[in-house]
Order: sequence, then structure tokens, then C-alpha cells
Amino acid sequence: MDNPVRLHWLDPRDPHQPFPPAHLAMRDPNGLLAIGGDLSVPRMLRAYSQGIFPWYNPDEPILWWCPDPRAVLRPGLMKVSRSLGKSIRRADYAVTLDRAFAQVLEACAAERAAGRGTWLGPDMQRGYSALYRVGHAHSVEVWRDGELIGGLYGVAIGRVFFGESMFSRASDASKIALYFLCQQLKQWSYELIDCQISSAHLNSLGAQEIARDKFLNLLAPAVRLSGREAVWRFDIPVPHDARHLKTASEAATRSGLEHP
Repeated sequence: MDNPVRLHWLDPRDPHQPFPPAHLAMRDPNGLLAIGGDLSVPRMLRAYSQGIFPWYNPDEPILWWCPDPRAVLRPGLMKVSRSLGKSIRRADYAVTLDRAFAQVLEACAAERAAGRGTWLGPDMQRGYSALYRVGHAHSVEVWRDGELIGGLYGVAIGRVFFGESMFSRASDASKIALYFLCQQLKQWSYELIDCQISSAHLNSLGAQEIARDKFLNLLAPAVRLSGREAVWRFDIPVPHDARHLKTASEAATRSGLEHP
């Protein structure tokens, strides 16, 4: 690990405190830039708009990252395999936006608890829920027979979607969520989906690694563009069979996070 003295400490009492420049991030571990602060809406929006995101275990202080290289996906360039194409066309499911944000968070946290990544703990869930309430975090849900079988969530600023996590309880369910999100973001002229860290799974779906400097140069003008805030709804055709949605409205009510 690089010398920890290089790390910038953030004051939790000052949510408007600037982050250090990304080029000061560590090389090992890759992208670690700052420690501390809080997960308030102003700090989270400042971080994401600069390509910085929180990622830490519950027994650690908040850690802020800006890795190099960066994994990104263009909304119009998602790769659809033959088997995924069949699953999409089968349409034995329904897809919604912002219908059950809290349930998606809980499902993603459960996957991480099972050992598939850093724990999405209560503080982070509260932070993303606060972003959802002000229209800057969104979820995609996939339903079958009234049950939530897959989904994803992330943060949106300007015309960039910062993907955070996805989960699947049925074959291809999270990929279906990503497919319809990409179709909708393409329709809305969104420029980037930030995938943060490259993986074989993301690469198989079309994500590519680019240098951090290039990512930040693409990000800066894109987050200043007029995007979509508040609640999101699909305005492209999506599978929406009421049979699969029979409990979706109840899920939104139970979440306690529905928009007015």
C-alpha cells in the first residue's frame, strides 16, 4: 500500500468541503483518494460529479475512490448475447423504474453480505435513499408473478448514470434490468454509464476500460447537461404485464421511499 499520509481526511462537519484532485489517488490500492466525511446529499453529489464514489466495509471509516482505469458503458453499446436476447424476447416478466427502491437496496445488500463485494451497510443505504428522495438515485426492477426477481440501482447527475449494484434471483434478471435501462438512457440521450471497476461480467455486457483522465474529461461536460430528476418512468415500450406487477405497488408503499 502507498504511504497513508498521502490520504486526504474529510471533515464530517463540512459536507461542502472540496475533494482533492483525482491524480492524488493512490496506485495501491488503486484509486483510494480520501477518508472520512459523511454520506450527506451535498457531499455525495459533489463526489459523483467528480468521478469519486464511496466504498468501504462497516468496520472502516468512509473511503472515497477514483480508480484508474475506469470501466464505462455507453448506453447504446450494450452487448446482448444470443441467450440474453432470448430471455428478453420471452417477456415473461415486467420491468419498472423507481417502483421499489428500498427493496432493490436490500436485495443488493444481501448479495454483498453473501460475500460478493463490499458490504452495502446501513449508512450507505441511508445515503442512497436520501439521494433517491431528492431525485438523484434510481432503481430498475424486474418482476415475475408479483415477485421482485432482479434489479439494479445507481446515481444520476446530468446525463450520466453511475451504476452501483445489481442483483438477480432468476436467470438473466439483472441483465434484463440493465438492458432496459440502457434503452431508456439512450432514448434520453444519456452519454455514459459509469461501471467503476472492470470485471469479466461487465466486459461481457459491453463495458470498456478507459484511462481515468479520459473518463474525467468525458464526465465533466456530461454532468453539466440537463438530465432527468425526480421520479423516473419508462417512456419506451417495456414488458408490463399486470399479472407480474400484482404486488409491485404494495412494494413501493412498504418501502416508505415513494416519491410524492
